[in-house]
Amino acid sequence: MPASRKNSSVKDPELYEELRDDGASKEKAARISNAAAARGRSSVGRKGGKSGDYEDWTVKELKGRAKELGLSGYSDKKKSELIKELRNH
Repeated sequence: MPASRKNSSVKDPELYEELRDDGASKEKAARISNAAAARGRSSVGRKGGKSGDYEDWTVKELKGRAKELGLSGYSDKKKSELIKELRNH
């Protein structure tokens, strides 16, 4: 497990790492893995819909999401840089 996650409150580190490898943001991976640990993986899998891939979003939408998350320095970034920033926040 990466050093940055050793003291975190992630309840299912294996699922967290799988989600991160699939491109989920740190926040989303932690939220899903903690929900899975609390309610069971199959329960979490049945619950929600699907958010579109960031690659399908416009730059304007990506910048809006960055603003919602309180990120800074995103205004001059290219689409690929915005996606990377959102996934790694």
